[in-house]
Amino acid sequence: MIDPAALLLSDPSPALRSRVLTELLDVDPADPELLDASRQLATDDHDPADGAEGSFRALCWSLCRSAYVGRTAADPRVAAVAERVFAEQQADGSFPLGRFRPGREPGPYSMAPLQVALPLRGLAMAGYATDPRAERAYQWLLDVQLADGSWPVGESHGQPGYIAGYRKLPGAQGCRTTTQGAIACLVLHPELARSDHVRRPLDLLLQRETREVWSLGTDVARLTGRETPRGFFTFYADFDLAMILDLASRAGASPDDPRVRELVDFITGLRGPYGLWEHPQHPELSRWLTFDLALSLRRLATGDWTGIAPRVPFRAYRKRSPRH
Repeated sequence: MIDPAALLLSDPSPALRSRVLTELLDVDPADPELLDASRQLATDDHDPADGAEGSFRALCWSLCRSAYVGRTAADPRVAAVAERVFAEQQADGSFPLGRFRPGREPGPYSMAPLQVALPLRGLAMAGYATDPRAERAYQWLLDVQLADGSWPVGESHGQPGYIAGYRKLPGAQGCRTTTQGAIACLVLHPELARSDHVRRPLDLLLQRETREVWSLGTDVARLTGRETPRGFFTFYADFDLAMILDLASRAGASPDDPRVRELVDFITGLRGPYGLWEHPQHPELSRWLTFDLALSLRRLATGDWTGIAPRVPFRAYRKRSPRH
């Protein structure tokens, strides 16, 4: 099999080449190829807030997109967007739920963890995970975590919100998409990433052993701007195995965990003869997907945590008996 690094470094994107050189190949900061890619990135005049006017969700996601291609808080344009997001923060550390329903009547929910998880992921990716304002948001998220480690979809009139079948979490009371969104924030915090606050819900998330090939790389497609994120409760509706592997690797999961090992075997089996994973929806993103998966596999090699949750058969919706 051909070493995919050479193919990745032939990509025209300076952002991809820069990340491959620093995160997969560990080159010296003075490496000429890295310096060239960095210079190209520095001359890019793209404003991360372009297209985000009027949408708080899009503004938050623009931070994720910027960070994914190597632009973080050191870039004044990214810092300006982060301050706009922080400006919406409430005294308790949360962000207004109503900001995710612009121009619409107030919904029935008084609280939903994604109102914090969506902006917090962008802020953390951009380099603000330990900012005191972000720490308050993290604490809010931990305060609404359920006893079993998952997160609820939200609260309406004092009652837990409805969880559709595809958003159910095997063996838990919480919502799979909400829990996935919360974990995506926590694994970016230097102290929380490998804490029980992450590993208990990840243990539950790994119980869903479905293998949807069609959604592999959904998060990559959105982080690179190829797809536009939609929805609120459905923000993480697709069960993206590349994202699950990323979360597990950041939380210190061990490849000796049977569920992780089988997930790795499945994903490895999808790899093409030239060392690349083809993106099922957007073939032009295959090199980005390959980089993302290769980085996760590299992190897993040093993981030391094995979950304890028992396997639970999962079906999004029960098979109905035929009516006669």
